[in-house]
Amino acid sequence: MTFNSPVRRQLSNMRSISTFISFTLAMGALMSTAASLPRLKVSDNKRFLVTADGKPFFYLGDTTWELFHRLNREDAIKLLDDRAAMKFNVLQSVAIAELDGHTDPNPYGHLPFVDLDVTKPALKDGPQNDYWDHVDFIVTEANQRGLYIGFLPTWGRFWHDLSKDRKPLFTVANAEVYGEWLGRRYKDAGLIWILGGDRSVDNDEQKEIIRAIAKGLRKGDGGAHLMTFHPPGGNGSSTWFHDDDWLDFNMRQNGHVAEFTGRYDSTRKDYDRTPIKPVIDGEPIYEDHPVSFDAKKLGHSIAADVRRPLYWDLFSGACGHTYGNHAVWQMFDPNRGKPINNPLMPWSDAINQPGAAQMQHGRALFESRPFLTRIPDDSIIVTDRVPTSVPGAGRYHFAATRDESGSDAMVYAPVGRAFKVKMDKITGAKVKAWWFNPRDGRATAIGEFPNTGEREFTPPDKGEMLDWVLVLDDAAKRFPPPGTRL
Repeated sequence: MTFNSPVRRQLSNMRSISTFISFTLAMGALMSTAASLPRLKVSDNKRFLVTADGKPFFYLGDTTWELFHRLNREDAIKLLDDRAAMKFNVLQSVAIAELDGHTDPNPYGHLPFVDLDVTKPALKDGPQNDYWDHVDFIVTEANQRGLYIGFLPTWGRFWHDLSKDRKPLFTVANAEVYGEWLGRRYKDAGLIWILGGDRSVDNDEQKEIIRAIAKGLRKGDGGAHLMTFHPPGGNGSSTWFHDDDWLDFNMRQNGHVAEFTGRYDSTRKDYDRTPIKPVIDGEPIYEDHPVSFDAKKLGHSIAADVRRPLYWDLFSGACGHTYGNHAVWQMFDPNRGKPINNPLMPWSDAINQPGAAQMQHGRALFESRPFLTRIPDDSIIVTDRVPTSVPGAGRYHFAATRDESGSDAMVYAPVGRAFKVKMDKITGAKVKAWWFNPRDGRATAIGEFPNTGEREFTPPDKGEMLDWVLVLDDAAKRFPPPGTRL
C-alpha cells in the first residue's frame, strides 16, 4: 500500500481518526493484492466454514500472536513461506500485541499510536515508514501465499487490564472508532476478525467494549469478513457472546492441558449449542509448552500431545483446528526481549518441530472424505468391559466421526490398543477399512469386510504414544486412500 508524498503528508497531519476514515473512503481498496483469496462464510448447515462459492474451507491455523510486533520483514517472509508449505491457511496474529505492543516498538522502531490514543494511529510519510505499513506488508505477503490472517485488533490486556492510570487502553467510547478505522483499512484483505485476546469478560463495560469493536469493524468493512472471539484458557466465546449476531462462529481456548476430559470435551458442548454455530479450538496445548503450566511436575509437551487435540477436536465437530508452538507464538529470540515461561529454542528453530508439519495430515484426511456432512459420533466405538480402556480417558480417549449418510466413519485411537466398532454405522454391503498414520499421513489398506455386527481392529503398532486413525468406507463409494484429497 503506497501513497504519494502529498497524500502521506496529509495523513501525517490528521488529528482524528474520523477524518482519516472519510479520507480512506476516497482512496478505494487498500489491499487489492488479496483479491485472489476468496471471501469466507458459514456453511448452509451452520457447522463449517466455506468460500463464497460454497467450497469447504478447512481452517488450519497457527498462533503467530507476535508476528506483526516482533518480526522484521525478512523473518516474516521466512515464517510465511514455512507455514504455507505446511498447508496452514490461517495465521492468528495481533495488531496491538500482548508483549507491550503499545509501548515497545516493532523492529523498525515504530509504535502503533500517537500518545497511546487508539483513535490516533501513528501514520508517517513513506511507503514503509510506520507501524501500520509493516502490518500491511505482512498481511499482503500472507495473502499472496494463500494465508488468511486471523486478525486480532488487540490483545485482551488492553481492554481488560488496568493501566498505570487505572484505565484500560480501550474504552466503550474509543473502541468503535478504532474498529471502524481498522475495518476500512483491511476491508479488501484476506482475513478473519478475532476479537478478545485471552481475557474473560468480567463486567458489562468490558462486554460493551467488545461489542463496540465488533460494531466498528462491521461499519468499516461492510461485513466482508467473518468474526469470532478468542477467550481465556478453558473457555469459549459462547460463554459471553453465543447469541450475538456479530459472532459468526465460536472459538475455544481448550488450553495447555493434555487430557481430554474437562477441556477438549468442551468442543462437543459448543457443537451442541443452539443456535447452531461452527466451533474451533483456537488455542489447544502448544508444542514444547510446560504441560498445564507445571514443567517441574509434568515436563514439556511433545508432538503427540498436540496431535491428540487435533483429532479430538475434529472428531467432536470442529470446523478446523489451530496449532501453536511455545517459542513461535512469542517469536522468541535470545537477542530480543525476555522469554515467557521458558521457551526451549528460538522461534526460527521451533518452526521445524515435528508437530507443526503433522497438522496438515489431519486436514488432508478430512478433505479426502465428504466434509460438510461430517458429524461426531462416538457410538461407533464399542465400550470395553473396562471403559477407561476403550473409549478411554485422560490422554487416551478414543473419538469417532462419520458422514451423516453413513458413507464413511473414522475412529481416532490415541494408543495402539485393540478396539471394536459397530460396522452397521456404515452403509453398503461391504466395508473397506484403512489405517491412517497421523505422524506421516500415509494410509494402509486393511481389507474389505461384511457389513455386519461388531469387528475388532488392532492398530499396526501397539506403542502407547503411537496414535492411529481407523477409516471405514462404504466399499461401493470407491473413495481414494485416506489423505488423498477428493
